[in-house]
Amino acid sequence: MPTFEYAPAPESRAVVDVDSTYGLFINGDWVDGRGTAFKTVNPATEEVLADIHEASPDDVDLAVKAARTAYTRVWSRMSGADRGKYLFRIARILQERAREFAVLETLDNGKPIKETRDVDIPLAAAHFFYHAGWADKLSYAGYGPDPRPHGVVGQIIPWNFPLLMLAWKVAPALATGNTVVLKPAETTPLTALLFAQVCQQAELPPGVVNIVTGAGDTGQAIVDHPGIDKIAFTGSTGVGKMIARSIAGTRKKATLELGGKGANIVFDDAPIDQTVEGIVRGIFFNQGHVCCAGSRLLVQETVADEVVRRLQRRLSTLRVGDPLDKNTDVGAINSRAQLDRITSLVDAGEAEGAERWDNGCALPQKGFWFRPTLFSGVTQTHRIAQEEIFGPVLSVLTFRTPQEAVAKANNTPYGLSAGIWTDKGSRILWMADQLKAGVVWANTFNQFDPTSPFGGYKESGYGREGGRHGLEAYLKGSI
Repeated sequence: MPTFEYAPAPESRAVVDVDSTYGLFINGDWVDGRGTAFKTVNPATEEVLADIHEASPDDVDLAVKAARTAYTRVWSRMSGADRGKYLFRIARILQERAREFAVLETLDNGKPIKETRDVDIPLAAAHFFYHAGWADKLSYAGYGPDPRPHGVVGQIIPWNFPLLMLAWKVAPALATGNTVVLKPAETTPLTALLFAQVCQQAELPPGVVNIVTGAGDTGQAIVDHPGIDKIAFTGSTGVGKMIARSIAGTRKKATLELGGKGANIVFDDAPIDQTVEGIVRGIFFNQGHVCCAGSRLLVQETVADEVVRRLQRRLSTLRVGDPLDKNTDVGAINSRAQLDRITSLVDAGEAEGAERWDNGCALPQKGFWFRPTLFSGVTQTHRIAQEEIFGPVLSVLTFRTPQEAVAKANNTPYGLSAGIWTDKGSRILWMADQLKAGVVWANTFNQFDPTSPFGGYKESGYGREGGRHGLEAYLKGSI
C-alpha cells in the first residue's frame, strides 16, 4: 500500500535540564546515597543521561524515620481539607510543567513523546486532582465513619509508566493521610526525582514524600523495614511473590499489581476498522510495555483471516523511531535486558511452529528496538501464548463459540485484563461475567481514568488502585 513520508517533528530537549548526578530525596532535602552509584541511559540512543545515587539500607532507614516523623507530627494531624490543598497544588504544578515532564519521561523511558504528552502526564495530574477531592470526604467513602491511615507506606514502581505509576500510588496515600517512601525503577528514575522538585515547589511538609533510588536490594530494604506499615508494588509476578513471602506473618498490608496476559476477544459482528485500531492500542501502545496489554488476540474463525489481513496493513503504517519525534508511533524498548527477553520469547514462538510476521521497517543503528510483530497459528501451549512478553508482540488464536472464547481467555495463570469486541450488548455483559479479569473493556482497550479501579486476579495480584475502591488499601478501620 502507498505510504506517506512525514517530515521530522522533533520535540526540543531544551525544555528540561538533566543534572549530571542525582542524590536521594529524604526529609524534604537532597542527600547523598551510600550505595554504589549507577547510570540511567536513553534507550533510544544508549546515551548516559545521569549518574544516580543508590540508597543503602541505612539510607532507607533514614527515609522511613523521616516519613514516620512527618506522619506523627504533621500529616496525620492535618485536616483532610488542608491535605487536599497540597494535592491540588501538586496537580497544578504537574500541569504547568507538563512539557518538561513529558520530554524527560521520553528521554529516560524510550516511549513516544505523543504518549507521554497526551496520556502519561495528563493522567498523572488527573490522579492528584481526583484524590485531592477525596481528602476531606473519606468518611463518605464507605470504609467507616472515621477511617484512619496506616502510617508509613513503602511504594515500589516499575519502569513502563514511571510518573503515572508514581501518581497512582502517591496521590491516594497522601489523600488518606499516609506518608511515603518511594523507590522508582532503576532504569527510569528521572521523572520521580523531578517530582521531588515539585514537592519542594508545592511546599509539601518535609518527610511526607521521600524518594530513594536503587535496584532490587533497595526495594528489598523497603519491604523488610520494620517501620513500613504497608507495601504498594507494581511489577513482575516473580517479585510480587517474593514480597508476599517477605511480609507473611507480619502486620504489614500490601497491594500487588503484577503481570498479565490479556485476551482481546473479537467476534464476527465487531466493527473491523474500529477493532483493528483497538487491537493496535491494546498491544503496541508503549511498545507493549503494559501489564494489561491485549497480547493474546482471540478472533472468531469466520473473520480471522480478514482481521489479520487488515491488522497487517495497519501495522505496516506504524512509524518506529526517534521517541522525541511527534510522528513516532512505537519508540525504543526500555533496556537491553528487556530487548533480550522479547527476542528470546519471539525465537521460541518461531521454534514452536507459530508463523511470525513483522512490518519490516528500518530500525535505528543505536538503541534498543523491536519491530511490531504478530504471530498466527498460535496454540494454547505455545510459550508466546502463556508467558508475558512485555513487548510489541501479538499472538493470534481463533475460536468458534463464546464458550470457547471464555475457556481460552481464562486459560492463563494471570487475570488482569480483557477486551470484548462485538455489536451485542448482551454478549458483552455475559462475557464480562465469565472472564477472570480485573478489568474488562468493551469495544475499546487500554482506557484509564482516575475514578475507575484497576487490579487483577490470580497471579496478576490483589488489591485495587484508583477510584473509591483504591482508597481502601490506604485506610484501616475507625478508631
